[in-house]
Amino acid sequence: MWQSSPPGSIYDYVRVASFSIGHDGLIEQWSERAADLFGMAARQVIGRDPVEAFLPDELRPGGRRRVREILDGKEWTGLVPFRMPGEDGAGGLAELYVMPSLTESGERAALCIVLDVRALRSIETDLAASQAIFGQSPFGFVLFGKDLTVVRANDRFATVFGGRASDHRGRSVDDYLAPPEADRLTATLRRVLDTGQAVTDLRLVGTVPGDRQRRHWSMNLYRVHGGSGRPVGVAGLATDITSRHIAAREAASARRNLALLNEASARIGNSLDLETTARELLDVAVPGFCDLAAVDLYQGLLAGDELPPGSGGPQQAESGGSAELRRVAHASAVADAMPGVAPDLGSHGPADGRTDGLVPSPRAASDPGGSGAPVTGAAPALGDVHRYPSGSPAAAALRTGRIQDVPEDGPGFVQSTLAVPMVAHDTVVGLVQFSRTKGSEPFGERDRALAVELAARAAVCIDNARLYRREHERALILQRSLLPPGDPEAAGLDIACRYLPGNAATEVGGDWFDVIELPGHRTALVVGDVMGRGLRAAVAMGELRTAVRTLALLDLEPAEVLAALDEVARGLGTPGGGERFGGGGGAQWPSRAAHKSREADLSEVYLATCVYAVYDPVTRRCTFANAGHLPPAVVEPGESAQLLDVPPGMPLGVGGEPFEEVEVELKEGALLTLYTDGLVESRDHPLEGGLLALREALTGPRRALEDACDHVLASLHTRHGEDDIALLMARIQGLPTEAVGDWRLPREPRSVARARELARSQLQSWDLDDLVDTTELLVSELVTNALRYGEGEVRLRLLRDRTLVCEVWDAGLVQPRRRRARDTDEGGRGLQLVGLLSAAWGSRRTPRGKTVWFELALPDGRPAAELSVEELLSMY
Repeated sequence: MWQSSPPGSIYDYVRVASFSIGHDGLIEQWSERAADLFGMAARQVIGRDPVEAFLPDELRPGGRRRVREILDGKEWTGLVPFRMPGEDGAGGLAELYVMPSLTESGERAALCIVLDVRALRSIETDLAASQAIFGQSPFGFVLFGKDLTVVRANDRFATVFGGRASDHRGRSVDDYLAPPEADRLTATLRRVLDTGQAVTDLRLVGTVPGDRQRRHWSMNLYRVHGGSGRPVGVAGLATDITSRHIAAREAASARRNLALLNEASARIGNSLDLETTARELLDVAVPGFCDLAAVDLYQGLLAGDELPPGSGGPQQAESGGSAELRRVAHASAVADAMPGVAPDLGSHGPADGRTDGLVPSPRAASDPGGSGAPVTGAAPALGDVHRYPSGSPAAAALRTGRIQDVPEDGPGFVQSTLAVPMVAHDTVVGLVQFSRTKGSEPFGERDRALAVELAARAAVCIDNARLYRREHERALILQRSLLPPGDPEAAGLDIACRYLPGNAATEVGGDWFDVIELPGHRTALVVGDVMGRGLRAAVAMGELRTAVRTLALLDLEPAEVLAALDEVARGLGTPGGGERFGGGGGAQWPSRAAHKSREADLSEVYLATCVYAVYDPVTRRCTFANAGHLPPAVVEPGESAQLLDVPPGMPLGVGGEPFEEVEVELKEGALLTLYTDGLVESRDHPLEGGLLALREALTGPRRALEDACDHVLASLHTRHGEDDIALLMARIQGLPTEAVGDWRLPREPRSVARARELARSQLQSWDLDDLVDTTELLVSELVTNALRYGEGEVRLRLLRDRTLVCEVWDAGLVQPRRRRARDTDEGGRGLQLVGLLSAAWGSRRTPRGKTVWFELALPDGRPAAELSVEELLSMY
């Protein structure tokens, strides 16, 4: 029977053989299994004495006795050592079972069955080891058959999934895992069974009976073979790694949080803009930390109002809720959600009977169409102004300055939300919401701490941006207040100007321009740039501009103006001159090094460049002086633009070098352009290329002056915002010959009458009869003074433009001085008359003496105002 047993039977594992002994005690039959067991073929043993063939010498006497007893009809079972010729004479141990038998002739014989004890003991050892591994293993052990059902499971497996180990026999994978995981394990089992390739660390997720917690297992699978080498199933060893998974997840979460904090440090606060900083926070948080997020900032903060320390805002307690907030940023990583949608944090508390949880701002109630207030029942959209009611988690977060969990009531795709106040320096500046959708892990304690940290970092940056915006706006207001109001006007010039401040990311600069009216219908054109930025640069610009105006009114030559301005700038740059800028905030300078640093800083601030030009509309000549500034540009009709060769000189505040003057005669209709470096230079726009682009923009068909300004700004791509830009353009329009009266008078008494006659005749030709009497009187006084106190030839000039100007020149250097005459004096009242009857008067030095002038307003059709009694008496 066992000789023909099919493969895979017990006989493949237990070595069993048989042979027979005849009545003569010799081996009569020899099986193939005996040949395999003893290593001897049938021809080698048939007809031999088994005792002689297998037993060692010392056992042969006992062996012959046993053979005789067997042939006498006695059964025998025992252990018999034997030699194994096929194994180099090594000894073996066989369990021999001898059964007496009869031959056909009735003679005694014996049938012997032999079992290899070594193989049996090996099986016992394997069974014991298998039982130890399978039954005593602390891991879940399961054997799947070829049909992928459970053949055997150990007690540990049964402890996890319930019942006894035998109860699991015949179950399939679907009885233990949900469909996605069950399908994956089934496919893996089939692949292992088909290919024989083992699978290690197969991660599976599921639940066990009576426990809703998700469990994680690591499973090793390998194919099991029978004794003949045929596959009989797949063995699986499962290890519960839930704790390890949680630890790994926490470690990954900690690493992710650290990475997020590092990213936040690098990305949040790169801009000094409130809205940009809010967007930077959401760029870090979504999707790395959450799926949805939104940022609300106090409306008062955005408007520049001060926020009291330790509170959310000036209106925090209004109506028992929060002050007005504006949604400034939102972000979403959910594909099927509206962009930027965030849960309505106010929907969890009542607000005057409303269920949407949003309290519209007063503007929303009065102007629902234009206030941007949120729609009832919806979360605020970007730019909406809204309030959270007192009972909402958002209001609680704003009021207490502490993070709040938002409960999720009812169906929805959001499963976890945090309302985090943005606190900077004990001041709540706004609120940020972090939300995770269903399918993501809910927020844990570590996530709460990270949310607070992210909000705090952003809050500090937003508060810094708020402070910067406030200072920037103040500096900008100061700077603009120092610029000429409206469109400046000047005799003989058509003027247009532009001033473009740097963007919100750059500090206010020190660029300025000015148009100053000078006596004789002359005009001073000024463009300057204080080196450095910020409030101090703006203040320095204001002081230098004021100094320029003061020096210009002295009617000094351009080079003299710059020389005096250089002294002013150097005075401002010294510690004494600049002291007020260092102590505004109560700062202390404890060390000499800090004091030197402060001096260096002030010196740098008060370095400036400036170009100063004086234009005379009578001669159309313009005199330039330059202090380290970019050269002016001139375009004459029909010509290309050229940069004037004006010696640049040293910047103001350096000192030690004189300034040179250049006088240029400009053609009628020529275009003069003064500008600062922000127009022609930036990081991506080198100076040489910018100057060339400026010349190209100025060259071309004649445009209206305002259009020419816009064309230059558009052509030079001035929207980089890196620096302020000042642009001053003037089109030359000289005074016509008929608007000028110019005479030279000999130094003799009758020249006074001649001057009155010339003035009367000229005014009558200009149809200014209303000014004849006043002009005759004042001309008489100035010519008389020139003859009495001056020297050389006297020159009289009348100029008519927007006003009437009279100038009297002589070669004397002594400046006239107005004084109060005594009662007994017969003279000394001429300049008092000039001051009372004229709109303005003054004197200035000239290269060959001095000029005394007065100005009268042109008549507007109304009767001229007469002098009061007090004014007349003031002369006596």
